[in-house]
Amino acid sequence: MRALQLTDDRKIEVREVDGPDAPAPGEVTLRIQAVALNHIDVWGWRGMAFAKRKLPLTVGAEASGVVEAIGPGVSNVLPGQLVSIYGARVCGHCKACREGRDNLCEHVSGVHGFHLDGFAQDRINIPARQLVVAPPGVDAIGAALAPVTFGTVEHMLFDNAKLQPGETILVHAGGSGIGSAAIQLAKKMGCMVITTVGSDEKMEKARALGADHVINYREDRFEGRVRKITKKKGVDVVFEHVGAETWAGSMLSMKRGGRLVTCGSTSGVSTNVNLMMLFQQQLKFFGSFGCRMENMADAMQKMAQGIVHPVIDTIVDFDGIDTALSRMETRQVFGKILLKVDPDL
Repeated sequence: MRALQLTDDRKIEVREVDGPDAPAPGEVTLRIQAVALNHIDVWGWRGMAFAKRKLPLTVGAEASGVVEAIGPGVSNVLPGQLVSIYGARVCGHCKACREGRDNLCEHVSGVHGFHLDGFAQDRINIPARQLVVAPPGVDAIGAALAPVTFGTVEHMLFDNAKLQPGETILVHAGGSGIGSAAIQLAKKMGCMVITTVGSDEKMEKARALGADHVINYREDRFEGRVRKITKKKGVDVVFEHVGAETWAGSMLSMKRGGRLVTCGSTSGVSTNVNLMMLFQQQLKFFGSFGCRMENMADAMQKMAQGIVHPVIDTIVDFDGIDTALSRMETRQVFGKILLKVDPDL
């Protein structure tokens, strides 16, 4: 079968590899449908793996698949079902896993596509506990976006920031995959949404998703615009994932007692924090990584109900991976780039 493998920094090749054996107890054989590309794929491509990994490494951290076979003892999925795949190899036994806090697993083995072989291959054996069945009305593309794109945002906004109807939120990088999801989720629950983008073309697309105010951060200081829009009060929540470039402005955009939730650092991993502003304004910071499997299920239910929808920039095949990652690296994307694995998709 085919596998899309990272063989060196910035070098990905389509390789022929052996297919999986029959699924072991607790395992499922999946026929992969689609892989959604994320910045974690860009980091791995650049060689920014923060743990030991062995090359060649099959890429792809977010995907959907169809169940082909189930191993002994599997009862949560059936052959023929479309599933969304949790991207981290969690133990399923520790206290956090038993309580449904999957992204706090005490014995996680790594992230697929980054530390462990990922999903950009025709078939894979995976523990059945990492699968969430897609409800009727959700296709392979929607299921592929549930683990990171929508699951991450569900976890950030509702588990951590506790976003409430009627609040005002600043969503950074509204043209990104998670940014486009955050705009939709926040707007649908009745929030006023302010977002930043990097071009006039992206401004119109962000408005079409429901953003009330769109700021081109290349032309305006977003924190000044936010203070003006909110009549100097600031926003209740900042949805942060850019990192060092936007951190100080994000703090200046927050109202007294505001919350900032962050899941990324694409512009740099270190920054300064104004401690006096932090305690005087009683600001709250939340770090957020990945999601719980329940967040994936919630996201797909909202897709099925038409509350939110995937925003797709382009769909590429295996030969388009380098161009896709280069576009993501330079932020020339609005929404998600999907990698088509199943030729019939």
